Amino acid sequence: MLTKDKIIGIFCFIDDLLKTSKHYEDSRRRVSDSEIITTAVVSSLYFGGHQDKARQFMKMTGMIPGMLDKSRFNRRLHRIAELIYSLFMQISYYFKYISCEMSYVLDSFPVAVCDNIRIANSKILHGKQWHGKQTSMRRYFYGVKVQLLVTKDGIPVEFGFVPGSEHDSQALKKLPMELPAESEVFADSAYTNYEIEDQLMETDLIALKVHRKSNAKRTDSVSAAFIKEYMRKRIETTISEIKGLFLRKLHAVTFKGWLLKITLFVFAFTLDKIIPN
Repeated sequence: MLTKDKIIGIFCFIDDLLKTSKHYEDSRRRVSDSEIITTAVVSSLYFGGHQDKARQFMKMTGMIPGMLDKSRFNRRLHRIAELIYSLFMQISYYFKYISCEMSYVLDSFPVAVCDNIRIANSKILHGKQWHGKQTSMRRYFYGVKVQLLVTKDGIPVEFGFVPGSEHDSQALKKLPMELPAESEVFADSAYTNYEIEDQLMETDLIALKVHRKSNAKRTDSVSAAFIKEYMRKRIETTISEIKGLFLRKLHAVTFKGWLLKITLFVFAFTLDKIIPN
């Protein structure tokens, strides 16, 4: 529910994170980076990623009376894209190393830039590497896969983007996987890669617990298979809730701007889960 108290809570949380990281900005600015990021988060949580509607809302309600115009707001937001990701990493560090979370779940979900019939007219992406298949839905898409790592309670702690055609077992190499020693990471059978499993255990003491197919070289006991299946349901719920924030189509002028919108959805979802109403 969209409430003033919730938005103020999000702003205070973001502002405190920036102060903790000793973020510097010109004191002469009439709109701070905290206010820009809060407006972007509001757009993802309540306006389907439509940033101009969120910008107008924040100005109309008096929460940011000196709000920038549309063009200046977009430029400021794009300039602090890396800052937004660093804030997300600060939050993930808390769950990984301060609250001592030891169980995680990994999965991916596709985000299409356009319908298949419009691929030839796409101005954001070009190339066959973006043409992927969503096996569970038995359909093809043109865009990226979001690799998502969450806690057992469904709080995102890592995410990344890979081309739609890239298999999950290969995309696994591109995630930081910066987790405490002796952590467990549960994943479905698409992440089967025995070499990476062994490397993670030998070098980082991280147990990658992949759901085994019936013809897999390594098998599970009945109890282990049950636990893996139970843990996977948590991330399926998280992915469904994140995608529930999306509009039918994410509008962006550039590929970088499109990825920024997806990043904001993951970041906003995370804040919504950890900040009380």
